[in-house]
Amino acid sequence: MRPRLQAPLAAGSRVGLVVRGHALRDAVDELLDRHLVDVRELDGGVLQPFPAVVDPPLERRTDLREIRRAQVSRLHTSDLPPRTTRAAHALCGHLATDPGPCGILSMLEGKRRDIWAEWLAVHRYGGDRAVRQRMLEETAVFREQVLDRAGLAEGETLLDVGCGEGLIGFGALERGAGHVVFSDISDDCLEFCREAAAALGVSDRCSFVEAGAENLGAVDDANIDVVTTRSVLIYVGEKAGAFAEFFRVLRPGGRASLFEPINRFGMEQRKQGFWGYPGHGLAELAARVDRVYEEIQPPDDPMLDFDERDLIRLAEDAGFFPVELDLHAIVRRSEPRPWDSFLNSAGNPRIPTIGEAIDRALAPEERDRFVEHLRPLVEEGKGVWRMAQAYLRAEKPKP
Repeated sequence: MRPRLQAPLAAGSRVGLVVRGHALRDAVDELLDRHLVDVRELDGGVLQPFPAVVDPPLERRTDLREIRRAQVSRLHTSDLPPRTTRAAHALCGHLATDPGPCGILSMLEGKRRDIWAEWLAVHRYGGDRAVRQRMLEETAVFREQVLDRAGLAEGETLLDVGCGEGLIGFGALERGAGHVVFSDISDDCLEFCREAAAALGVSDRCSFVEAGAENLGAVDDANIDVVTTRSVLIYVGEKAGAFAEFFRVLRPGGRASLFEPINRFGMEQRKQGFWGYPGHGLAELAARVDRVYEEIQPPDDPMLDFDERDLIRLAEDAGFFPVELDLHAIVRRSEPRPWDSFLNSAGNPRIPTIGEAIDRALAPEERDRFVEHLRPLVEEGKGVWRMAQAYLRAEKPKP
């Protein structure tokens, strides 16, 4: 189906747009027909409209496997009128089901971001596009699994707890949800979701709540059909309180569908070297870098204080029944990764990047030795990646 603009552009408005792939050629036809953009074709099937009026230019780069899976890479919206911003989001039929970590970067570029938006924008993937694309493909799988397990029916109301850029919430709207409540502690992430909802013309099916998982007081009792999370409880100290809130807001017969990493898995093995890479005589230096992280997030931190058995217990204690949990454990060779991307990445928003931790822990000469050893291992993928992920589905019993 040919994409359509979801929001009007003022007569004579021009925006900059970069789209990739032959499937997107029709996406700019409407703009061409209305003489809103000038386009030339680049190698690789890339179409590049050039801005003529808007300054600074709106740029958008979209790498698509299909039109319904648009991924935002860059979008400069500072100092632009909201109407133009919304129209630019809507170009090429952007459905925001996979907004992508660069979406939040682009919307807030040039502004101070909170730690959550900063991590989504840059440090989750270290600023490398290829790494970002791999992560987008992984998170798309997580989203589909969460929504499949939720059994979302058309017209139902979904609460996306810790929504981030709205990966699950917009996916639910695409599947026919009647209403989605986007909840997050980050105002920057909620701002992005509001802009995306406006661009898609679905604002009337959305509401936004600034709240943590353990304190959803703005959501009425028994008002939600489905509660979802994706990597949220790892930041919540009061997990029992979060499950109690999920239970409270759900209608009888409602479902909680949660995805959470189990970070305890493989922890001891990871400590034998550095993040899964062998130490080979530099164990003392690796341990000092690790201590930077341990001081910030010790073993009793919410990131590490639970496993899959705790999730089942917490759900049962909150009153959910039945409860189902699937654990997906992975032990494989690490993917080769650009060194700069590795250095600029952080495992979560509350810890420094690897490069920052190395600089804090080691003297310059020690750092050089450590980097000389570690860099080829990272770039050649000569490590072991260990991860476990839990998918939990729990129902609130009917009377």
